[in-house]
Amino acid sequence: MTDTATPADSANLEPDEKAEQAARKPSRLRSLWEEVKGLLLLLVAVLAFHSFVAKPFYIPSISMMPNLLVGDRLVVSKYPYGWSFVSPTIPNPVAIFRWLVLREDVEALAFTVPERKGRVWGAMPKRGDIVIFTPEGYQQDWIKRVIGLPGDTIAVKDGQVILNGEPVRQEIQPKLVLPVDANNPCDESDFPGALGREADGSLTCALNIVRETLPGGVSYDVIDASESDADNMEEIRIPAGHLFMMGDNRDNSSDSRVARYEGGLGGPVAWERIGGRAEIVTFSVDGTTGLNPASWISSLRGGRAGTSLRPDRAQEAQ
Repeated sequence: MTDTATPADSANLEPDEKAEQAARKPSRLRSLWEEVKGLLLLLVAVLAFHSFVAKPFYIPSISMMPNLLVGDRLVVSKYPYGWSFVSPTIPNPVAIFRWLVLREDVEALAFTVPERKGRVWGAMPKRGDIVIFTPEGYQQDWIKRVIGLPGDTIAVKDGQVILNGEPVRQEIQPKLVLPVDANNPCDESDFPGALGREADGSLTCALNIVRETLPGGVSYDVIDASESDADNMEEIRIPAGHLFMMGDNRDNSSDSRVARYEGGLGGPVAWERIGGRAEIVTFSVDGTTGLNPASWISSLRGGRAGTSLRPDRAQEAQ
């Protein structure tokens, strides 16, 4: 006798083989769920990183020139000061749809977490840090420089900051000449007399720069564009748990010097509203980016990528 299977035996085994294959093969529904689950886990990981480690930030206004230009993309670290109710990023699908599909202007693409006092593992920012924060009554982030800390007295006289009764040192620097582009049009109303033309016909923006040095030796450049109402402010004492914010473009910044009804912050900002610290410029665009991929390269500004946003603290160690 031989061990060769008869046709009848093969017929009997075939259904078992099919059943075994069916058992090994995941259903289409299960495969779809595995894909969706993977995407959801990835989304959760991205949002957790975005909320508690670091996130990108886009500069939409001229208030932090000359150190930050409209079109700069930054990395903001979320952990240096701990976390508060402004830290989490929870996407708002309705707002995203309105902004992305309907092309409507929306105030924020994420939900606002209910306000509460305090921070987890909180640390106070240092004078000179550039920080993002969510002002009271707003949903989007602002970006300014920390000038005054809790307990400080601060005043402004003829554009000079008076901190704890002492004028903050200012040194006039050579003019900073920037090229004019779509994101830096050098409007006469913002920078009177700054617009110029080079020999080759290109337009430039020549800005009056002042080097400001805070107590402890933290230095950075500010713009003195013209006289403004914010050049003078009576002395105030910064309350506990609050910070006094100012833009580096001193005559074009709605900050702690400016009343809320005029679009400013109306005074110091609560510590809980700080969302993170600006670290570095990743890249910058001049405003000419379009649908043509070639414009994605041509619109990049040279020399901006890798610019550190941490203030010069070299003298602090001396």
